[in-house]
Amino acid sequence: MFKNVFASGFLVRTAHTVLTWSVALVLFLHDTDLRKQEENGELLQPVLFVLLVLASVLLYFAVSLMDPGFILSDNEMKQPMRAKHCQTCKRCVRRYDHHCPWIENCVGERNHRWFILYLWVQLGALLWGFHFAWSGFGYAPTWKSWLQQNGFLLAAFGLVAVFSVVVILLLGCHLYLVSCNTTTWEFMSRHRISYLKHCGTDENPFDQGTFRNLWSFFCVCHTVVWEKVYFREGSDPV
Repeated sequence: MFKNVFASGFLVRTAHTVLTWSVALVLFLHDTDLRKQEENGELLQPVLFVLLVLASVLLYFAVSLMDPGFILSDNEMKQPMRAKHCQTCKRCVRRYDHHCPWIENCVGERNHRWFILYLWVQLGALLWGFHFAWSGFGYAPTWKSWLQQNGFLLAAFGLVAVFSVVVILLLGCHLYLVSCNTTTWEFMSRHRISYLKHCGTDENPFDQGTFRNLWSFFCVCHTVVWEKVYFREGSDPV
């Protein structure tokens, strides 16, 4: 695990951590609702916000260092259905979704649900930070003095706004794909995937209904034999 920490994603993980805590520090230093509550002795929201930010950072590291479902050897065993060889990681991943450059890791069978949980927690921290940043903007007689007074807060607000939009879109897309029991790779490249080429545009052989798809994704922890689902073998293949 320690070898992975200092691999190619070390700078990305460091940048993510520094950026996250820098934005949180700006919100504490400026005259936001967060600082006002801290000065008034109302520590509940500040403590909860710090814990939420800490949880988002820990989940980020967990997902980035977690095994996404690597297959031990591409040459010694047959590639299971829905697996794909990642050109970046140079390894085959079970139920491959995509390779995420932000976490410097693949998103696959074993860490996909944790990736979505990370997005939920990150979105909560971002929206809360957005609210606190908005509350800190003060009045100034001129634009120059306003920028001098709120420059760092404005930069933090802009970053939080941009990342909030990105996380909302990413989370919405993943929840939609999960509800259909498809992956990003299958959705984007179905015309090149052998087991989906013969299917119609709206046909998905893995779709078992929205409820069962969500249940299988979030609540079933063992490895699914997708060949059985694909060919509908057995009464309860999942």
